[in-house]
Amino acid sequence: MNELLREYLPVLIFIIVAAGLSGIMVIASLVLARQKPDSEKLSPYECGFEAFDDARRQFDVRFYLVSILFIIFDLEVAFLFPWAVSLSNIGMFGFWSMMIFLGVLTIGFIYEWKKGALEWE
Repeated sequence: MNELLREYLPVLIFIIVAAGLSGIMVIASLVLARQKPDSEKLSPYECGFEAFDDARRQFDVRFYLVSILFIIFDLEVAFLFPWAVSLSNIGMFGFWSMMIFLGVLTIGFIYEWKKGALEWE
């Protein structure tokens, strides 16, 4: 059991050092930084809209549309990284599969652009 605990000693040291440095940085920022809160800094950030009291106020649908489109196109780019790393292993089939995927993605992006879904007035 003693040998097993020795193997975890570097992990424990790492956690202690990380917690210590984090605490030092937080305390240093509180001590050294200028603390001048005003009403603008203390107000809650409401997704680009002014803070309001009524939670039943309707948001513009375009806000949701743009955010969903961003998530869709941003997440699709995440598929490119594993593909690029394994490109030498997957051969021509993998290459042309990704080209078809990117073609469909490009057609979808052009469609959304032509429909005006990306315009914010």
